[in-house]
Amino acid sequence: MVRAVPPPAPRRAVFISDVHLGARHCHAAELADFLAGLRCERLYLVGDIVDLWWMAQRRASWGAAHNRVVEALHALHRRGTELVYIPGNHDRPIRRFCGLALPATRVRRRAVHVTADGRRLLVTHGDDYDAVTHFGSLQEKFGDWLYYRILTGNQWLNALRARLGLRYWSLSEFLKSKSGAAERYIGRFVLAGLDDARRRGLDGIVCGHIHRAALLQRDGLVYANDGDWVESLSALVEEADGTLRLLSHLGHVWAEIPPRLRSAQLPAHDGREAEAA
Repeated sequence: MVRAVPPPAPRRAVFISDVHLGARHCHAAELADFLAGLRCERLYLVGDIVDLWWMAQRRASWGAAHNRVVEALHALHRRGTELVYIPGNHDRPIRRFCGLALPATRVRRRAVHVTADGRRLLVTHGDDYDAVTHFGSLQEKFGDWLYYRILTGNQWLNALRARLGLRYWSLSEFLKSKSGAAERYIGRFVLAGLDDARRRGLDGIVCGHIHRAALLQRDGLVYANDGDWVESLSALVEEADGTLRLLSHLGHVWAEIPPRLRSAQLPAHDGREAEAA
């Protein structure tokens, strides 16, 4: 007799950001497939989900895969997943709805997520830190221009790799890892986010914005960047016991932070999300 295999337990929380739906370089098909197999209690959409910035300045790129993403989000809600939308700089107009419950979605400027093991994590897109990480508008404009040219090359390269049966590989991520200036910028961003969490008396931060997935601990604080769906195609997940994992779109574990040990003095938390000031 064949015994049915039970479905995997739903994850407590999943965090994705920087999808850039409507922009040319969004990997909507991969995200739709990822969401279709997802089971979670809460899904945080951590900014730049819809690229209103791109759509206002250039012709929108929207096809069947983008519709599949929207349909997958509706399906998650119907299965009981709570959706929390934290707008970023590319979907900034949605911030006007902060504090309100749109159909199937709560919109927050930022939030505090409490993990199963009691860690309190600031959830924010990350563009608030631009003032302390960027240098000069001309340099930024040139950087944006160069970045989109690299993404186009990345798109062409991976179309060729797919025809050859090779896995996805991020040219743009590789080039950034070889750039000292990019690495210094990322370092400043990490410090700014951790400093913000520390000032708020929290245990760490979950963010996006810079298109560099990461999960690490520094000076007792958690820094989690869930990456993006333009280059890294990644997500952050919290398992039932509070374990944090950074995953690729295919489910490969890139990094992991185990749950912290509870002490007798650690206050109990019910895992509810709260809005942060």
